Amino acid sequence: MIILAPIKGVKGMPDVIKQRIKAADDLFSTAVSRIRQPVEAIFNWLIEKTDIQKASKVRSTKGLMIHTFGRLAAAFIALAL
Repeated sequence: MIILAPIKGVKGMPDVIKQRIKAADDLFSTAVSRIRQPVEAIFNWLIEKTDIQKASKVRSTKGLMIHTFGRLAAAFIALAL
């Protein structure tokens, strides 16, 4: 699995080099943003609709799986209705 992230500037890099690689970095960052935005939107929707991050009562891996899949099932049932 490869995680893509927009390119950040490097401190101390000469301005001449920054100007030369800026176009390529901007294109790459735009492409990464276009891929990541829909994925982040889905996760934000899940968090908003299910409050899935509140699992303070979970004590085991099995309990976490039940919590997670139960919340996901509820979200998709609510979406279907």
